[in-house]
Amino acid sequence: MFAVVRTGGKQYRVAAGDKIVVEKLAGDAGDTVTLDDVLLAGEGSDLKDTKNLTVSAEIVAQAKGEKVIVFKKRRRHNYRRKKGHRQQHTILMITAIGDQKAAPKKAAPKKEEAAPKPEAKEAAPKKTPAKKEAAAEKPKAASKPDTAAKPKKDTSEKKASPKAETKAPAKAAATKKASTKKPAPAKKS
Repeated sequence: MFAVVRTGGKQYRVAAGDKIVVEKLAGDAGDTVTLDDVLLAGEGSDLKDTKNLTVSAEIVAQAKGEKVIVFKKRRRHNYRRKKGHRQQHTILMITAIGDQKAAPKKAAPKKEEAAPKPEAKEAAPKKTPAKKEAAAEKPKAASKPDTAAKPKKDTSEKKASPKAETKAPAKAAATKKASTKKPAPAKKS
């Protein structure tokens, strides 16, 4: 069964056993609260009468939400104000809708650890030694004499490129000359 309840100016679709986060409600963790403002109730596609229907919930915790930064600024007036805010909210666990209560959740039964069967180990042949023996029996293919006889290039010694040797000398720092031009006369209007 599900219900749509209104609390704190918001609407929530709930079912027995759900956890929801709502605006702050009075009470401590472990207290039971009833939500009287039920807008809709039903099961599947069948709707039920919501008159005198209540949703009971248990308070799991009283907490604060994420921090929200409020920053005000007015350009070119050196006006900046920064404030933070954390909204308080309540975490609820829905215990019952009307007279229908949440079914207790059952833990999954533990599976017994199956002991490895010794028959399976004996039946499976070991492939690793067989591969090694087969590789040892195969004659090695004759490799090309050109590639095997060719020595690799020695990359440890690098020759400097001719462009790097003929690097241009650094330019001398340019000196500023005082301008000899006269300023233009101002126009009269």
